[in-house]
Amino acid sequence: MRWYAFLLYPFALLYDLVTLLRNWFFDLGWLKSMSSTIPSILVGNLSVGGTGKTPMVEYLIRMLHKEYRVATLSRGYGRKTKGFLEADPQVFPDQIGDEPFQIYQKFGQEISVFVGEDRVNALEKIAQMSDVPELIILDDAFQHRYVTADLNILLSTYQSPFFSDFLLPMGRLRENRAGAIRADVVVITKCPENLNTAERSRLEREVVTYSKANTPVLFSSISYGMPTPLVDSFSFSSKIILLTGLANDQPLIDFVSEKFELVEVMSYADHHEYSETDFDRVRSAMKQHASQNPVVVTTEKDAVKVKSNAPKGFLEEIPIFVLAIEVKFSPADELALALLINQKVFKKDNI
Repeated sequence: MRWYAFLLYPFALLYDLVTLLRNWFFDLGWLKSMSSTIPSILVGNLSVGGTGKTPMVEYLIRMLHKEYRVATLSRGYGRKTKGFLEADPQVFPDQIGDEPFQIYQKFGQEISVFVGEDRVNALEKIAQMSDVPELIILDDAFQHRYVTADLNILLSTYQSPFFSDFLLPMGRLRENRAGAIRADVVVITKCPENLNTAERSRLEREVVTYSKANTPVLFSSISYGMPTPLVDSFSFSSKIILLTGLANDQPLIDFVSEKFELVEVMSYADHHEYSETDFDRVRSAMKQHASQNPVVVTTEKDAVKVKSNAPKGFLEEIPIFVLAIEVKFSPADELALALLINQKVFKKDNI
């Protein structure tokens, strides 16, 4: 927590009152929630970002798309358009948002990708389509209570769990910790791979303070792939200039530092819109470290913006490599999640 955070306590208290009243109105039925007519899984969090929602959505897609017609629906954070849109081969990131574009690039041949800030309206339109999905994954919709999903997955990071965080603007929570009561399963993300039983038990006890008593708590870690070139003509080097625009890039910095030689880190805010100044900064860093023959490594999410915004010739001039991220569960937790999806979403008792 920042040293001056407690000075912001009155504002956090006011924010808490507003969000508690809103949730209370939904609980009383004064604000109406609509159940999705399409089997649905909601992926969300209590904080303002950095919990790994997109990798979790991609994990669910990989798990389920071979058996079911899958679609994703998000509001398309940061896009310059409004209303309901379906991704197609002519779409650009600024039309649907970074994460939906990333998902469409990876899975667009196998699933449908939709965006719409009014999710009730969007779901109604999707349900009227000729080829209705058999499953819809609602991305970043934990606070969007106008829609009730069949399964609510709440994500919280190992490094900054919701039960140790504080409301905006003191901390990063966008609603009270008590909101965890709505979760059907809590996933602690970005865990160390050697997480022991005692630590798991401690985290479970902390979670159950706010969730329903029988809510499963699962644990996932991040698996990084080998960096792949954004433009095929470049060869990889172990000397890395890391370029990130994430809510929390520390796990990525730790990984790159461990596996490669980290020359410089260029960190920007989450959903950063890369500009000419930023690309000039990359050029300067490459010149500064030219004797080490470095390459630029960035995330899939950032690569979307870099590729769209880069000035002419930049991608052919600067060797940029993309580091893919995947969610990894233990076999036991993977099975537990699959069983929960079958029971809650598809009303089956087994896999």
